[in-house]
Amino acid sequence: MKWASFVSEEPDISVATHQASQEVLEQMHGCHPDLLFVFVSPHHEEDYPVVPEEIRRFFPDSAIIGCSGGGVVGGGREVEHSPALSITAAWLPEVRVEPFHLEPADADDLGADPSAWYERVQIHGNDSAHFVLFPDPYSCDAAALLRSLDVAFPDSGKIGGLASGATRPGENALFVGDDVYPDGAVGLILDGNIDMDTIVAQGCRPVGGPLFVTAAARNRVLELDGRRPTEVMAEIFHELEPGDRDLFRRSLFVGVVMNEGRSEYGHGDFLIRNVVGVDPETGTLTVGEVLRPGQVIQFHVRDALTSAADLESALDAYKVESPGEVSGILLFSCLGRGETLYGEPDHDCRAIAGHLGPTPIGGFFCNGEIGPVDQRTFLHGYTSSIGVFRPRHTIEPDD
Repeated sequence: MKWASFVSEEPDISVATHQASQEVLEQMHGCHPDLLFVFVSPHHEEDYPVVPEEIRRFFPDSAIIGCSGGGVVGGGREVEHSPALSITAAWLPEVRVEPFHLEPADADDLGADPSAWYERVQIHGNDSAHFVLFPDPYSCDAAALLRSLDVAFPDSGKIGGLASGATRPGENALFVGDDVYPDGAVGLILDGNIDMDTIVAQGCRPVGGPLFVTAAARNRVLELDGRRPTEVMAEIFHELEPGDRDLFRRSLFVGVVMNEGRSEYGHGDFLIRNVVGVDPETGTLTVGEVLRPGQVIQFHVRDALTSAADLESALDAYKVESPGEVSGILLFSCLGRGETLYGEPDHDCRAIAGHLGPTPIGGFFCNGEIGPVDQRTFLHGYTSSIGVFRPRHTIEPDD
């Protein structure tokens, strides 16, 4: 297995594809790529339709998958405010590479019936298969799509992000093969001699202690530990340091514990969701997730330092547990991260390289990030979702 990646900032699409393609071919050292991930910034919107045609001049037989992105990642660089096209290539011996497109209604049609998925993608709950997904946020119910995939393929890895760069429906681009779609979703099945590990950095840290939801109505929390949520929140607020009080006011989230059987909770145990609103009259709390009595939650805060530390912690944990040498990496980061959050470019790419070495990294900045928490797949926000690829066994390229 061999990967390569490059991002071009050339404003002309033909020049950009030529530059990125030539650089990738040089990095591949004679290995013919089976797969290309292609991400293009909205500066090239008028040229979205010709992107596959331009790439085919250099890669006539490679599978193509990708989408538009409000920021583009390639060659270990994050380009957010200028024209950008990235190509990340992979030579994948003994791997089935199967791109597909879903129409906007397919997420509902496939539903919770696994047989519909098995017929569509021609695999049957194979736990060695992995999915990479790029839905359009305007036309595809990504959350429903992920739920149905988890039912059909509970042991398969799933990662990706919502296409971005558009300001209205129909302006995003989804690339699959020689086709460009404005809606639905594109996806990819990888099956065979490939492992995909996932790292999800949600960028938050807990404050206060774990709390039981003792009364709830869908996404409205009526009681926490038998008390009005506003009373509990006020108590936590007054126990915080001044800096955390400021974050509690302006950057507050709720972490929902996904594995309630544990006595202690740490990194990776929480699904982070927005605090939608607080009603001072009733004392209720509204969050961006349906909750039920008996669940455990904990308040979280986020800032640049917290987000950076969370990513470092996730990468540290993966490095300790990593079972083998990494071949390639895909990074799907929120549009609210990058320079907007950190005040400097390439933050997440540098952190990944610092922990996992000089590995080819491609990807884009998303309108929502796809990744697992405790073996279920979710749509996240303000998150970096990272796919780490490596072979199950080594195959040397032919001379």
